Amino acid sequence: MASEPQGGGLTEYIQHHLEHLVVTTRPGAGSFWDIRLDTIVVSLVLGGFFCLWFWLLARKASSGVPSKAQALVEIIVEFVDTQVKDTFHGDRRTLTPLALSIFMWVFFMNAMDLLPVDLAGWLVTTFRGHEVAHHTYFRAVPTADVNTTIGLALSVFFLVLAHGIKAKGAGGFGKELLTAPFHAEGTVMKVVLSPFNFLLNVVEYLSKPVSLAMRLFGNMYGGELVFMLIAGLMISWIGFVPGVLFNTGWAIFHILIIALQAYIFMMLTIVYIAMAREHH
Repeated sequence: MASEPQGGGLTEYIQHHLEHLVVTTRPGAGSFWDIRLDTIVVSLVLGGFFCLWFWLLARKASSGVPSKAQALVEIIVEFVDTQVKDTFHGDRRTLTPLALSIFMWVFFMNAMDLLPVDLAGWLVTTFRGHEVAHHTYFRAVPTADVNTTIGLALSVFFLVLAHGIKAKGAGGFGKELLTAPFHAEGTVMKVVLSPFNFLLNVVEYLSKPVSLAMRLFGNMYGGELVFMLIAGLMISWIGFVPGVLFNTGWAIFHILIIALQAYIFMMLTIVYIAMAREHH
């Protein structure tokens, strides 16, 4: 959060910005028990903002000429519903709201990457002084924290399991784990192939949350690092005006990454649920 490289120059500047605002619940017990307060607060605020925004517009929605805000929301809802309808051929009354929530929440969390890197540091420096800012940490991009992406991916994982069990029943779901993808005739061959089928299905199911979490985290973490690198170089030696131009160019390009990663996370969620509800 420091507004300029301290002591170690660019390396320390980036390391400082990569630290989280942490609350330690068990001192000396390791970082597993630390609560990353910045990630939690920003995620909850953005989720609440999304719900409040859509709720207020839904209350004011009219069948006449829509306002610009209502038109924007209608475009987003129609876009998400179209993606769900093209991918999932069952009852989508619950899946469309889920997809919409995932898309908007992830988009908002990704968009925090567009805030100036030193905005939080400047605020603390202004109101509390430079020394306090140098020892205060705050990361504003929740999806650049692997805990956030793993949490989202695990939620999707359990939803996929729930949809699979609901569509096929507990018995049918368990039977599919043992009999697919390698089918066999005869009891003996089914028993022989069942361990291999089970292992392959476990790997397939576990790979879904891992790929979801790591893809989103990797892209957002990398984008955040580029912003920090440009900001650090701007302060140290490339100059203010070139740094602003580089940052602006990267921000314009990064908007595509922000939207694309939210779209990919939403689409993979829909695809995984659709696959879970299919019968082999």
